Amino acid sequence: AGIRATADAAEALAGVTTVVLGVPSQTMRRNLEGWRTSIADGATLVSLAKGIELGTLMRMSQVIIAVTGASHSQVAVVSGPNLAAEIAAEQPAATVVACSDSGRAVALQRALSTGYLRPYTNSDVVGTEVGGACKNVIALACGMAAGVGLGENTAAAIITRGLAEIMRLGIALGAKTATLAGLAGVGDLVATCTSPYSRNRAFGLRLGRGESLDAARRAGEGHVAEGVSSCTSILALAASYDVEMPLTEAVHRVCHQGLSVDQAVALLLGRSTKPE
Repeated sequence: AGIRATADAAEALAGVTTVVLGVPSQTMRRNLEGWRTSIADGATLVSLAKGIELGTLMRMSQVIIAVTGASHSQVAVVSGPNLAAEIAAEQPAATVVACSDSGRAVALQRALSTGYLRPYTNSDVVGTEVGGACKNVIALACGMAAGVGLGENTAAAIITRGLAEIMRLGIALGAKTATLAGLAGVGDLVATCTSPYSRNRAFGLRLGRGESLDAARRAGEGHVAEGVSSCTSILALAASYDVEMPLTEAVHRVCHQGLSVDQAVALLLGRSTKPE
């Protein structure tokens, strides 16, 4: 009841001590460049965006720091299995508040806690961001598989092997395995890969049914499927650390190189066998 909307960024930012950034990942830099002079010194900057920036291969917290000059301790990340429609309906959910400053993390935890939303704190910003960015790509793969008529065995395999990819990249970047085994990793991955509310899964579903990338975007009615852009930057980031991500590569080839979903499935199944 106490919330009102404004299109004036300076008005929205005037005198506030906590700024929640809920814009798409690929527009974060551009938006912040227009807002940074209105952000109070020492404010806590909270990222809800889940992606890796194209070109720079930066995580969102890195973009925020680069543009605003904020310290690492000022930047927090909120991520988890948080499908917006279910939270708006006040269905029970949990989330992760990650920040290197434990005091800011606890303050945000208290501010976000409700009878239906339970926030947990975490100091692992890297792991929280890697889980949030990569799960969108795996959800695209799950949607594609469903779109061509594949079932639950396939979905379970994609989710499980997708988690293996996410953990390989996360560990290479310095993430903690416990983070990726928790709400910001497994939890977010399961919700995004299985829910009809998931924009990335829905986008993949349309591609699997034979729609073009442009047609799938139009059908999305303005909703952003972050994984479509992020699969490119995540794959480049993985390559720079010599991390193998075959599912992410397959999604990238379907979205940006004209590979069909059937061809992608055949390629993945045709990979050489090895121990799990």
